[in-house]
Amino acid sequence: MFTLQKKFAIAIMIAMGGAMAHAESKPAAKEKDIVIVHGALVDGSGWRAVYDILSKDGYHVTMVQEPLTGLTEDIDATKRAIDQQKGPVVLVGHSYGGSVITGAGVDPKVKMLVYVAALQPDAGEASGQLLSKFAPPNDAMRATPDKFFFLPPAKFRETYASDVSPADAQFLADSQQQLAEKALGAPVSVAAWRNKPSYAILTTQDHVVSPQLQRWMYQRSGAKVTEVNASHAVFISQPATVARVIETAANQAN
Repeated sequence: MFTLQKKFAIAIMIAMGGAMAHAESKPAAKEKDIVIVHGALVDGSGWRAVYDILSKDGYHVTMVQEPLTGLTEDIDATKRAIDQQKGPVVLVGHSYGGSVITGAGVDPKVKMLVYVAALQPDAGEASGQLLSKFAPPNDAMRATPDKFFFLPPAKFRETYASDVSPADAQFLADSQQQLAEKALGAPVSVAAWRNKPSYAILTTQDHVVSPQLQRWMYQRSGAKVTEVNASHAVFISQPATVARVIETAANQAN
C-alpha cells in the first residue's frame, strides 16, 4: 500500500511539474497589447500583414481607425482603443500617426512607443512645423477646396509606395483617406516620449517624411533606431521587419 501511495504521489508531482513548466514557458507576448495608429492618406487595412504576424506570435493587436479630421479627434480615437486594453500597451504610430501617439501615449497603460517612419513632435510642436524643418523630398501633396490634403493618384506610388507592387499602390491611391489641414497645424500639448522609451524605424527611401527629419527627431528623443531601405509604405513592403521591431519593443515593456 505504501508503495502504491508513493507512486501515486510521484505521478501527481510529475504532472504538476509539467503544468508549471508549461505555464513558465508561455510566451510573454500573450500578455501584451499592441495598438497601431495608421498615418495620413491610408487606413488600418494596409497593416494586415503586420497584424497577422503579431497575432500569430501571440500578441493582441488593435487597429485604430482615425477620422483624420483633426489632431484632437485622432488622439481621442486612440485613447478609446487604449481604454479597451487589459495589459501593458505598446503604442505604434506611422507617419502623422506619430504625432497622435505622442499625445495619446501619456496614458499609464502605454509602456512603449514605436515610431514607424513617423513624426515625433515635442510639446508645442505641430506636424506641419516639423515637416517644414527639412525640405521634403517631394512636393506632390495637394489640398481640396475645403482644406484636406491628398496625393494625386498618378503621383502616389512614386511618392508614397515606390517599393509596393503597382496594383497595390494603385489601390492605396484610389482608397486614400484625406487628412485635414488643421490636423497638421495643431501642436501636441504633451510628448509621451519624454518619459517613455521609444523605438523607431527610419525609412531611407522615404519621400513623405524625409530621412533627414526622421534621423533628427529620433536622435533628439533617444529612440532605438532601425534603419530600413524602404519607402514610406514600409509596413506593406517589409511587414516582417516592422513586426520584429514592434515585438522587440513589446519584450521590453513591463
